[in-house]
Amino acid sequence: MRFLKPWLLLLLLGVPALAGAGVSIAPAETAGHVGEHATVCGFVASAKYAIRSRGAPTFLNLDKPYPNQIFTVVIWSDTRARFSQPPESLRGSSICVTGSI
Repeated sequence: MRFLKPWLLLLLLGVPALAGAGVSIAPAETAGHVGEHATVCGFVASAKYAIRSRGAPTFLNLDKPYPNQIFTVVIWSDTRARFSQPPESLRGSSICVTGSI
């Protein structure tokens, strides 16, 4: 499983994910954890770099592709430089992200 360091998990300020960050939850369980600090792990079913949108976000849609995604990780343009490869290249990978939901 690859770990990702995004800024934002859909309404979630990101913190670098750690391999031993404790119990993780599935994307489908996040609605029951709003306001909590948690690690969310899922499969990147689709990804899009919206370079022409304000903030040039990258969207990583977990478990199901857009428009039926279960959970979306948002990576803003100023954070892309922290990735060794473009974040959208994570399509088809399992990832974990940590932060406040």
